[in-house]
Amino acid sequence: MATRSRSNPGGMDVLKVLGSDVRPFRERKPPWLKVPAPGGARYRELQARIEDEGLHTVCQEAACPNIGECWERGTATFMILGDTCTRRCGFCNVKTGKPTFHDPLEPARVARQVARMGLRHAVITSVDRDDLPDYGASAFVGVIRQIRRQAPGCQVEVLTPDFRGVEMPLAKVIAERPDVFNHNVEVVPRLYPVARRGSEFLRSCRVLRNAREMGEGEVVTKSGLMVGLGETHEEMVETFGILREHGVQVITVGQYLRPTERHLPVVRYWHPDEFEALRQAALDLGFDNVAAGPLVRSSYHADEHVPQARPGVGPVAAAT
Repeated sequence: MATRSRSNPGGMDVLKVLGSDVRPFRERKPPWLKVPAPGGARYRELQARIEDEGLHTVCQEAACPNIGECWERGTATFMILGDTCTRRCGFCNVKTGKPTFHDPLEPARVARQVARMGLRHAVITSVDRDDLPDYGASAFVGVIRQIRRQAPGCQVEVLTPDFRGVEMPLAKVIAERPDVFNHNVEVVPRLYPVARRGSEFLRSCRVLRNAREMGEGEVVTKSGLMVGLGETHEEMVETFGILREHGVQVITVGQYLRPTERHLPVVRYWHPDEFEALRQAALDLGFDNVAAGPLVRSSYHADEHVPQARPGVGPVAAAT
């Protein structure tokens, strides 16, 4: 199903929220946003393996600018439960519509790829599946169990939806004790009606707090935000404070890049010095780890956000 326009959620005029002074879609980006085009040997090998297994990665579906670097480095974020989301966030490039059949063997295939790649830290995310009784929690459980079985030395980070705020699906996931539980709030609270229609900021915060409590200190909690939609430094720091109050330990901050003309426009590009100021402000609030920069994404260098027991190996581990 073709993705409908996300630039006017609910028919609203987003410029009344973002302001009329937005960046044109086709313009020269600031130099700090330039990245080399992907296409190295490891990138091509990993692409072939993922396609052969019939798997999805958020790197591809969300058009992540770091795909070349991460895949050459031997890391990828696997996206389970298909490639069609039941929500339509204004910034996201993943297609939306009515999801199709889900393969019950997907957890085993994901774990097999994690083992073949020799990863020390695997990130598992999904589309929103509001159509499922447990909102997709069982699929996360299956992947965690399979990775523990097939790649026992690999840490597991799950980047989940909000499960509509229902506690039982969350409890099922946390009971498997992933090493990191990640749920992105994405934007400051004021921008939720524009960027995250169908989601609620405080509901997401409660999910993070509940995950921390259910994990009994054994699960690291993490969240991520974007800038570039008109938020201020003060709004960002205030949002950091709310996340800390809800027990979040790790945070990431990156620049929003407009995927297509049918997505929300960019208000401005934040300078690297401004990201450094955000990073310092977050550290001052007591976060254990903060990654902030123009090209930072929630799972970018995720293995560096928490302590690791061993070095990474890379995608050719099984062949050497």
